[in-house]
Amino acid sequence: MFENRFIQQRIEKAENLRNLGINPYPNDSKRDCTIAKYLNVNSDVFKLESKRDENRNYTISGRIKLFRLMGKASFLKIEDESGVLQVYVARDNLEENFYNDIFKKFVEVGDIVEVSGYPFVTGHGELSLLVTNLKILTKAISPLPEKYHGIQDKELRYRQRYLDLIMNSEVRKTFHIRSKVISLTRRFFEAKGFLEVETPMMHPIAGGANAKPFVTHHNALGIDRFLRIAPELYLKRLIVGGFEAVFEINRNFRNEGMDATHNPEFTSIEFYWAYKTYEDLIELTIEYFEYLFENLDLPKILPYGDFKIDFNKFTQIPLIQSLYEIGGVPQDIVEDKEKILEFLRANKLEANSKLNLGQLQGELFDEFVEAKLINPTFITEYPVDISPLARRNDVKPHLTERFELFIAGKEIANAFSELNDPLDQLGRFEAQMAAKDSGDDEAHEMDEDFVNALSYGMAPTAGQGIGIDRLVMMLTNQHSIRDVLLFPAMKPVKQEIDLHSEDEEK
Repeated sequence: MFENRFIQQRIEKAENLRNLGINPYPNDSKRDCTIAKYLNVNSDVFKLESKRDENRNYTISGRIKLFRLMGKASFLKIEDESGVLQVYVARDNLEENFYNDIFKKFVEVGDIVEVSGYPFVTGHGELSLLVTNLKILTKAISPLPEKYHGIQDKELRYRQRYLDLIMNSEVRKTFHIRSKVISLTRRFFEAKGFLEVETPMMHPIAGGANAKPFVTHHNALGIDRFLRIAPELYLKRLIVGGFEAVFEINRNFRNEGMDATHNPEFTSIEFYWAYKTYEDLIELTIEYFEYLFENLDLPKILPYGDFKIDFNKFTQIPLIQSLYEIGGVPQDIVEDKEKILEFLRANKLEANSKLNLGQLQGELFDEFVEAKLINPTFITEYPVDISPLARRNDVKPHLTERFELFIAGKEIANAFSELNDPLDQLGRFEAQMAAKDSGDDEAHEMDEDFVNALSYGMAPTAGQGIGIDRLVMMLTNQHSIRDVLLFPAMKPVKQEIDLHSEDEEK
C-alpha cells in the first residue's frame, strides 16, 4: 500500500533518521503550552520595544502545515488543535550542523514536530516563535494531499475523515460544536431531574418507530436480533416500573435510503416524563434551545443556506390547518380522501388509493408544507393513522396529542402524550400488522410484552425524541448529514484514489 514513489522517499528518510540514531517516532514530548495559550499570554510582546522576550521559553508541538525554506533560515506554520503558529527556524540558533544535516534533509510538511524557543514579532507584525530547539515527534510518510486549500473532493473527505480534519480547521470546529451539543444536552436534562439510562441496542422485535430494521444473528441464543430503531418502548417500560423522568442519548439504526438528512445510523436523545403532556414538552423544548444558545455562545438568528433561521420565533400550528394556511392546499379537500387523491393527481404526484385519509394528509404535508417551515415550528395534532404510539385527543379522537418540530424545512423533534391504554395500544399494533401484511415493510411489529407492561399501568406520560445530527446541521449551517458525522456510511470504493500529486513539494 506504500508503493507511491513520494511515500517511498519519505520512508527512506525515516530509515535514514534511524541510522543517524534519531527515532522518527519518539514518545517523550515535553510540550508545555498550546498554540492558543501561547498567542494569548504573549500578546504583550507587541508593546515591547525590542518586539521579543528572550527570557521566556515555551515548548510547543504541532503538525507542519506550511514550510518556506530560505537558505540559512526557514518559516514554518505549525498547527495543533487550538490554532496555528508561525515559527522561525534559523541555522545559527540551533545546535551546530542540525539545520543543514537534519532539518533541511528530513523535516517536511505533514510531520509533527516539537519546537522550543521564545516569542518575537516579525517585521510583518506577526507574533511568532524563534526556535532554539526542534525535534521530530512523528515522521509522516504520506504527504498531505494539498498544501493550502484543504481537500475539495467530498467523497475523499468523508472516506478519509482524518485527512479532512488535518486540512480543514473549520471541519474540526463543526465537530467541537457537535460534542458541546451532546454534553449540554446531558447537563440540561440532568438539571431537570431526568435520569440517564441505557437500553438494549439489539432488540427481539423491531419497534419504537416505523422503519425497516437491520437484522443480525445472536449465535449464543440461536435467534435473529434487530439493531435498535428507537429506544422508545424500553424507556416507557421504565416509566411503568416507577421511574418518572428518564432519557437516553442513543444511536439508532434504520435500514433505509441515504440522502442529505438520512444516515443508516444516527444519534438522538429520547426522554420520557411522567405526569406531563406534549404541551409541557413544547415549553421544555423552547427552554432547551435557549439553554443551548446561551452556552454555545451563538446568535439567535443563524444563516442556513439562503435562509436565516430566527430562533426567537417559535410558533405552532395543527397539521390540518397548516395544509391550507402554509401549504396552499384548498381547505375544502383536506378532510376528503377522494378529493385529496384528485388533487395529488392534478399536481402530478403519486396518488396511492390504498392509503387512508390520515396517511394522505401526511402526504400533503410532506409535499406542500414541510419545506416552507424555516423558523422553528411545532406542527401539532397528527392523525392517528400515522401516529401508532401517540395518545388520542379526547375531543378529536381521530387526532393525537403529538407534535413535530421543524426547522429549515427539516424535522428535528417528534413528541407526544404517550398512549397508556393497553387495549388501544393493542389495537394500534394490530392495525400496523395488517399494514405489514399488505406490503408495508416499515410498519410497526406487534410487541406483546410492551402491551403487557402497559396492562400494569403507566402513569400519564409525555415523550420526545430530538435528532442530534440534524440539530447540529442547523447550528453549523451544514446541508448534508455527512458533514456532521465523523464517519458517515459510504458505498465501497470502486477504484483506488491517488492522494499524492506528482508535484509534491517541500
